[in-house]
Amino acid sequence: MARYCNITCQKRAWSGHKRECKCLRSLLPRIPTDSVRLAARLIFALLSPSKSNTEELYTLEEHESHLSSMSEQKKQGLFQLASMLQLYLQQEVPDPAQEMTSALPPSCQEPLNLIAKVTCNCFTISDGELQEIGVGLYPSLSLLNHDCRPNCVMVFEGTKLQLRAVQDINPEEELTISYIETLSLTEDRQRQLEEQYHFTCHCQRCDCQDTDRLMLSGEESASRLLKEALPKLEGLRTESDWQALLESCRHLLSTVGGDVPEENLYKLRMTDMAVDAFIQLGLWEEALGYGKKTLPAYRQYYPDPHPVHGVQLMRVGKLQHYLENIKDAFDTFRQAYEILKLTHGDDHPLTAELLMKMKECRTEMDQ
Repeated sequence: MARYCNITCQKRAWSGHKRECKCLRSLLPRIPTDSVRLAARLIFALLSPSKSNTEELYTLEEHESHLSSMSEQKKQGLFQLASMLQLYLQQEVPDPAQEMTSALPPSCQEPLNLIAKVTCNCFTISDGELQEIGVGLYPSLSLLNHDCRPNCVMVFEGTKLQLRAVQDINPEEELTISYIETLSLTEDRQRQLEEQYHFTCHCQRCDCQDTDRLMLSGEESASRLLKEALPKLEGLRTESDWQALLESCRHLLSTVGGDVPEENLYKLRMTDMAVDAFIQLGLWEEALGYGKKTLPAYRQYYPDPHPVHGVQLMRVGKLQHYLENIKDAFDTFRQAYEILKLTHGDDHPLTAELLMKMKECRTEMDQ
């Protein structure tokens, strides 16, 4: 449940992990959810306050729990998480009612309220390539509002969260971020925001539904078949059954994929999964071929500068470089850099890696 890249990393994490270690062991064989562990870490931090975190964490008082607008079914799920939190804390916080009352802001003292605030306001932590690796609480940035085409993006460097502008922003103009992955139809984005964050989005993109027609382009029956196959394919990817995933993607894309363009949302998702499978199975030429097919759609759906487009370009560039398509790789890396220097910044490890790749390409082209 707690794994570290090396002993140095483990030692550095020990001050935060030592209390939850006992809690995790006491709960075995049950495993707490990320939100339960995060809520417990918040409690531990406030029970042992330091100058660096107490003031920031107390801003949770300003955040909504949205309990009053939740369905009974969702509340029941949160009740179960709150019960697990109390059970999880027993080893380290024997009298949670008294200790939480003294340590936490008033609206966070009930386990249910705390869990609700954590689940509604936490961020998914990702690595430089936007792969999910955990969850975290950043109370100040949780106050930012959502837009499906925001003027800012959030980029992580380890657990440090940076807010970076991706559009020109006028004085006193509101800063916005996207709470969700935006590669979805308007109806699906609005439903997810309603279910998870309890509001209906009426941003400009939602009101004009500007990309929906393109996302659904092609023959309707073929598009529906691809859509219906995606949950099973996601399951295969979760299970790391790469061979079965690849065979299914290949079959569907060869039989019905030709009836919809590359910009079709469901074909794009399936093509991306095929790229993952090709890479995991070491089929580099095929991975490159499929990866290149995704780039026009990424450019369309993630207007530059967008980190998702930049990371996808870098991914394709690495395949080109590995296959010794040096000039193509350099050009793709250059396009990625034009994006990542804005979305990540020159000091970010991913941008540094990209610059190193470009330098390698130049050296190889000069030989």
